[in-house]
Amino acid sequence: MSTVTRKKRYSSDFKTHAVELVRMGKSVSEVAEELGIGTGILYRWTRSQRQPVQLVGADQRAGGEEGEANELHRLRREIANLRLENDILKKAAVILGTPPPSKLAK
Repeated sequence: MSTVTRKKRYSSDFKTHAVELVRMGKSVSEVAEELGIGTGILYRWTRSQRQPVQLVGADQRAGGEEGEANELHRLRREIANLRLENDILKKAAVILGTPPPSKLAK
C-alpha cells in the first residue's frame, strides 16, 4: 500500500505574514515552528520577497552580492539625478533673482 504525499500550497497572505515575522526579528526556526512549516521553505520565501527573480548569467556574482551591487548602482544613479536637479534649481534661482535656500533652514 503506497501513500501519495501532496505538496502543501500556502496562500500569498500566509507567506507574506511569515516573512514579516522574520523581518520583525524573530528567528526563522521560531517562525517555522510556530506556523508548522519547514525552515527551508521559509528561507526561500524570505529570499524571493527580498529581491526580484533574475536570470543568472555565467559572469554574475553570488546572489546576495548581486542584489547589493544592484542596489548600490541604483542609489548612485539616484544621487546623480538629485545632484543634477539641485544644480538646475540653483541656476533657476539665480536667473529668477531669488537667493538659493541655505543648507540649514531655520
